[in-house]
Amino acid sequence: MLIKKPSDIKPSEITPESVYRSRRQFLNDGSKLLLGAAAGAMPGIANAQNRGGLKAPAPAGVPRPEAASWWADKFADIKPAPDAEPYFTGEIITPYEDVTRYNNFYEFGMDKSDPSSNSGEYKADPWSVEIAGEVARPGNYNLEDILKPHALEERIYRLRCVEAWSMVIPWIGFPLADLIKQFEPTSKAKYVEFETLVDPDTMPGIRSRFAIVKWPYREGLRMDEAMNPLTFMAVGLYGDVLPAQNGAPMRLVVPWKYGFKSIKSIVKINFRETMPNTTWNDLQAQEYGFFANVNPAVHHPRWRQDTERRLPQTLFSRSRIDTRLFNGYADQVASLYQGMDLARYY
Repeated sequence: MLIKKPSDIKPSEITPESVYRSRRQFLNDGSKLLLGAAAGAMPGIANAQNRGGLKAPAPAGVPRPEAASWWADKFADIKPAPDAEPYFTGEIITPYEDVTRYNNFYEFGMDKSDPSSNSGEYKADPWSVEIAGEVARPGNYNLEDILKPHALEERIYRLRCVEAWSMVIPWIGFPLADLIKQFEPTSKAKYVEFETLVDPDTMPGIRSRFAIVKWPYREGLRMDEAMNPLTFMAVGLYGDVLPAQNGAPMRLVVPWKYGFKSIKSIVKINFRETMPNTTWNDLQAQEYGFFANVNPAVHHPRWRQDTERRLPQTLFSRSRIDTRLFNGYADQVASLYQGMDLARYY
């Protein structure tokens, strides 16, 4: 394991937003636990507690993922999230239990609980990624070699699902732009295409006769989107390595787009001159556009997009909030779409 197992604290007895204060220690003393309980009842306190490089113990029954020994060095010195937008939201962080038990990852099953329940046999080590297409340095690279040049940092981003629910997650990783520069794309590279692992032995959703996806799961970005400073390659969350259900060992995070754009468990990155096909756009083009920018003015046929359910829903927190254009990141990304009809290019 990368870190010590957490103490056996019930999820109801802690507030991850307040205890997620340091990667190197858990808040065990009674006074701090009482403060955490108060923060759950008073969001203003929780927001004040939310800042910096933080770490929460996993709730009882939520195991931390196994990791190769070389990961320890990468996670030993994580740059904490700053105290201001866009890499910190000022909102209550979604508890670890919800982030790791409420997932869409159809390779493990269709229900939200299937990824955490059905990923016990999945292994993310060893891992390699194929770099292909319009780059100077194509090839198959071990994950360790891909990550070696990059220092890890924390970013606390909103995640908005097209199904109209949302979370606030403390990711660990590095800018996608840094990885792209590492492999030296040519002037012909206008798009970046990603593919997810296909492993029917450890991903039971792939074997299911009810699967609706044509594997592998594929996603893509325009090059200017991929190079935007917000676009993030995540290798961890809550100061620890990614669990399988969250896309171990490496996934994309594009916080101004709907969650299905943030592809998980990446095994191939292909640099293209033409726009790639993407999984959901191929399945239902009238419902899932290539751009998939969060837009409260453009509704999905099954889900209104002007409001969202912020998870978890509790007695003390508002469960329904207004959705913001580009998920609240318009200052950083609106210029990418200047002059575009966002209802047509959804």
